[in-house]
Amino acid sequence: MTLDHENGVGPTGYDDCANGAGPIGYDLLVVGSANADLVIGVERRPAAGETVLGSDLVVHPGGKGANQAVAAARLGARTALLARVGDDAHGRLLLDSQRAAGVDTAGVLVGGAPTGVALITVDPSGDNSIVVSPGANARLAPDDIRAAGDLLARARVVSVQLEIPLVTVAEVARTLPSGARLVLNPSPPAPLPLDVLAACDPLVVNEHEARFILGESAGPGPEEWAQALLGLGPRTVVVTLGAEGALVAGDGVCERVASPRVEPVDTTGAGDAFTAALAWRLGQGETLVAAAGFAVRVGAAAVTREGAQESFPRAEEVGDA
Repeated sequence: MTLDHENGVGPTGYDDCANGAGPIGYDLLVVGSANADLVIGVERRPAAGETVLGSDLVVHPGGKGANQAVAAARLGARTALLARVGDDAHGRLLLDSQRAAGVDTAGVLVGGAPTGVALITVDPSGDNSIVVSPGANARLAPDDIRAAGDLLARARVVSVQLEIPLVTVAEVARTLPSGARLVLNPSPPAPLPLDVLAACDPLVVNEHEARFILGESAGPGPEEWAQALLGLGPRTVVVTLGAEGALVAGDGVCERVASPRVEPVDTTGAGDAFTAALAWRLGQGETLVAAAGFAVRVGAAAVTREGAQESFPRAEEVGDA
């Protein structure tokens, strides 16, 4: 396995130009998954034991980590990705898409297992169902995090998800540099260690993820979920509410943020666009409410287009105010 250096940035993250520039600082470092999304449109998603016919297969670059990195870079954030891909066509597709968006891929490890794949069905309403084969994502290990200490040290915000091993996410939380902010979207949901929860600022969940974490203690609505989640240790919490926007809680605030009304085409990747936008703006010093206000506009814009990374807007498209 090798590190990807082909974008002109060396393994230490130093600019390889001859002008002797110092180390690159990152608005956002995303540590997470990189998948090839294999997408089929269907009239309706199949029930258990049922076969349905769908559209022609379309292959898109995806994975929650890669999606967030592209979404942030499109918005103007200086972004790096720490991930694993296979030495295969899907891996090359993913690296090409990252570079095209302006993401620093010096921290991407190549080889050791096939690139992860997500099988996605999308119905006419834009709703999707996803099954993920982790592939190389499952090989991103705590040792890789320790070896990438230079990347971590130069990031204002670090964003993680759970399409990589939980022990690797826990290592990110443990080695987070002083002054950096950790944003965690626990998707797909899994039991979270207390030290990981305590490092989250914010913990970003949708309804399904909130109910999974809280179990039988989940209350009747987002306000109750947010307060219960804060009781588990995160510094702040954001509950995403789809077309209804989001709810933010922590630091003495519990407030809903409304989303623009749009006609959805494909919701794939919308949550990743929201989280990336939120993480970037928090790193710029915005309040949680203001950052969430920007993030819901980004997420809303993303659902109006097909695909994941292809749907992510630039800042000027959503009103960069």
